[in-house]
Amino acid sequence: MDPSAFKSSPELQQLLNQEKERAMVNEVVAKLTSSCWDKCVTGTPGSKFSSSEYNCLSHCAQRYMEMSMLIMKRVQSMQ
Repeated sequence: MDPSAFKSSPELQQLLNQEKERAMVNEVVAKLTSSCWDKCVTGTPGSKFSSSEYNCLSHCAQRYMEMSMLIMKRVQSMQ
């Protein structure tokens, strides 16, 4: 099979787009985890988070996702 034909195949483009999206999601999760962990978890956690750590992590993650969506919408509207 001609390699150039494979490069332009719709299936390959779809696979590449899915992989890009997966990489973006993984990057956001890593940033979210790092940011919220540093902000909310004090000391070495035991087998459970304290209620204040749990609440902080929950609110931090929610705010992070809301801001990410807001920024993404803003960038899309500018294009």
